[in-house]
Amino acid sequence: MNLNKINYFYFLGIGGIGMSSIAKYFHLIGKKVFGHDQNKTLLTKKLEKEGISINYNDSISFLPKCVLSKECLIVYTPAISNNNKQWIFLKKYGKNIKKRSQVLALITENELCIAIGGTHGKTTTCTLLGHILYSAGMKITAFLGGISENYKSNLLFNKKSKIFLVEADEFDHSFLYLSPNIACITSLDQDHIDIYPTKENLKKSYIDFSNRIKKPYRKIFLCKEESLRAKNSIYYSIIEKKVNYYSDHLCIKENKWYFDFHTPKETWTSLPLPIPGIHNLKNVTAALAISDYLKINKKEIKKALFLFKGIKRRFSIHYQKKKIYIDDYAHHPTEINALIHTVRKCFPKKKILGIFQPHLFSRTKFFEKFFVKSLEKLDILILLDIYPARENPINNVNSNNLLKKIKINYENKEISTLSKVLEKLKKKHFDIIITMGAGNIDTLILPITKWLNKQYRDEKK
Repeated sequence: MNLNKINYFYFLGIGGIGMSSIAKYFHLIGKKVFGHDQNKTLLTKKLEKEGISINYNDSISFLPKCVLSKECLIVYTPAISNNNKQWIFLKKYGKNIKKRSQVLALITENELCIAIGGTHGKTTTCTLLGHILYSAGMKITAFLGGISENYKSNLLFNKKSKIFLVEADEFDHSFLYLSPNIACITSLDQDHIDIYPTKENLKKSYIDFSNRIKKPYRKIFLCKEESLRAKNSIYYSIIEKKVNYYSDHLCIKENKWYFDFHTPKETWTSLPLPIPGIHNLKNVTAALAISDYLKINKKEIKKALFLFKGIKRRFSIHYQKKKIYIDDYAHHPTEINALIHTVRKCFPKKKILGIFQPHLFSRTKFFEKFFVKSLEKLDILILLDIYPARENPINNVNSNNLLKKIKINYENKEISTLSKVLEKLKKKHFDIIITMGAGNIDTLILPITKWLNKQYRDEKK
């Protein structure tokens, strides 16, 4: 398909983090963009403010007239409900229909493309790499899986881009549409059980992805700690020193994290780790390795690292006075373990209250015993109902059954709805609050922050 011949775009599920960046991209290059989503969110409000028309009712009467034209491309997310009336109608009568991942592949197929994949860490790696290249003056467009705190956006845009940076999403085998010149695989941990029932299924898909790397460059950056090996690979590590790039000497000074980074030619000492945690050292090492490989000036890389402000919902500190409040996207046991470990390192001997919203019935069922072990690392737990996203309920898979297996003192664990969380928080004794999850738990950020600000202010009076 020739995107130059498409003048109209209609996005089904435009509020998704991946969908919204592509919608914004087409809007910025002068295309007419429309969209539909179930809920009005901060992301959709921002798109509307920028001039994109969005409807929030799935009735076909809300569809724009152009949607059945050959000049219109209908872009959908796999997360769209099969019961959505607009989706049912457009599947039957739409002329051009593509998945989000297919459209991303069309945008980048004839361009120099860098793709960052991996079960964990791809958004952090991609956002930092995008920031380094963008601030170094490279003509780059980057589609990010999170909101960059530096740019307040999930899209870095240059109309004359010579490099396109994207996240290679393994869900629904989406990344197998991409054919990047440079790729990176940050981690190979089992997830998306509905797509990959075994780790071998997942590994095979990543091998298939690594075989799609093309010239020029044709290089893939692999974390040595993972089990994947591939041709044309460049390895990085935070443990193994006999690799192309590695980081070591991680230390904490006055609650700030520092490390040394080794290239094939030299060592860069006492670099700041902008997002704390050993897991984030891996992500930062990957971004620095790719930047150095692309021959970005060392001073520019260091400057960008010092100025990096992070990503929304990745160890985001919203309050830090008498109490501490951290929000994070962690929704997999490995991510929860890493988050709690990092909080303990940053704030030792503090009592941690965690609010967790499980995401997907299939993930909760498959990783149940791992979720139990992860959540037991908290001092106090408030467990929310499972966020279903695209799934239907599974028998006996629910938060009540999960809570029963978690060996936290009975008085220190309970179930709550989103609307009741604040009420329950007011009765708890804690030093730190962590909200964790990939669903709509982010709607708690503002009310919790407001409550802490008010409580602290009132206590001072």
